[in-house]
Amino acid sequence: MNRKAFLALLARDAHVARRNLGPLILQTFLQPLLFVFIFGRVMVGSGYMPAAYKSLLLPGIMAISMVFTGVWAVAMPLIGEFQFTHEIEDRLLAPIDISWVAIEKVVAGLIQALVAGLTVIPLAWIILRPGLELHVANPLLFATITLLVAGFSACGGLALGCSVDQQHIGLMFSMVMTPMIFFGCTYYPWSALSKFPILEKIVLINPLVYASEGLRATLVPQFPHLWLPLILVALTTFDILLLVLGLRQFRNKAVS
Repeated sequence: MNRKAFLALLARDAHVARRNLGPLILQTFLQPLLFVFIFGRVMVGSGYMPAAYKSLLLPGIMAISMVFTGVWAVAMPLIGEFQFTHEIEDRLLAPIDISWVAIEKVVAGLIQALVAGLTVIPLAWIILRPGLELHVANPLLFATITLLVAGFSACGGLALGCSVDQQHIGLMFSMVMTPMIFFGCTYYPWSALSKFPILEKIVLINPLVYASEGLRATLVPQFPHLWLPLILVALTTFDILLLVLGLRQFRNKAVS
């Protein structure tokens, strides 16, 4: 890796983000704000959900925000640069291996996903009090899970951005992202599926399940959640698999 070239590419993405700060803030903060307010404040305040649902829901909202932001931040620019603007050609001329160009995209998306996820906590603290009960007993474990979730979202964005054509963008979100969210244990714990044994096992192929359950285990451990070592192994495995797949697809697209 040429460290200087890598940091220059990262600085360029940061500069573009600063120039588009308004839309970026809306994209990053509006969705979690709406989720927190509607599900946490309106549904609980109206009596349709118990007060404890605020705490149960928060990790799921955080997982959704991170995944959407990371995938969008990496996949959409890649689709545009490969198929519309062809800006990727300028990046490929940088004195750096092709794979590191893709990894820089992942790092930029990972940072945005982290910001989006961590923003949910203060938003929830402002909107959902009283009744919100967070217990971060192990900050290091929480940081590890959060990084793994952000990495999964950015690596997933790389894999999708290099695999989906421009005419299939809508299909990507309707066929991939929407089922992932509804069967990702974001609005309910995995244990809630115990009455549906087949579905309970099928959803374990969904990486968002481990993201939601991992954040639930580290933020609100008073609720049922998957076994933490399993969550760590699964998230690490998904990160590696999606990164390898994304790098292979990126190299194929870049060379062609």
